[in-house]
Amino acid sequence: MIFNTMSYSQCDKHTIITSSKTEYLNAKDSVQHTEIERTVIEISKLEITIAPGDDKERVMHGKINSTVCHWTQPFKEGKTIIKAVFVNRAGETKNGTITIEGKEGKVIFLLEALENPEFKVKVIAEKFEEKK
Repeated sequence: MIFNTMSYSQCDKHTIITSSKTEYLNAKDSVQHTEIERTVIEISKLEITIAPGDDKERVMHGKINSTVCHWTQPFKEGKTIIKAVFVNRAGETKNGTITIEGKEGKVIFLLEALENPEFKVKVIAEKFEEKK
């Protein structure tokens, strides 16, 4: 019962993930290229924003459709799977699956575009915390 409360309490929070390196993967999860850039990912109950680097053109906004979340140790051990729809500047929508997984205190964020399996973005969180 205590673990479920801890798990839910994190899942219901507005969280921020920050990283200084972004990896772009192919469908086989091989790294295609790496960008050394500050990436900030904000996740609320209904929305997600991914802001890689300083280029405002690359910011992605998404509406969260569903979330499955279970963390045994908040912000350190567990997993969240988010289904979201992203809208680009041209108004086109893209479906994405986001997996946030914590193992041994290391948190990895992975975005997979459903319409384009060749597009995956991975960041290793330097900070994963509640926004206050």
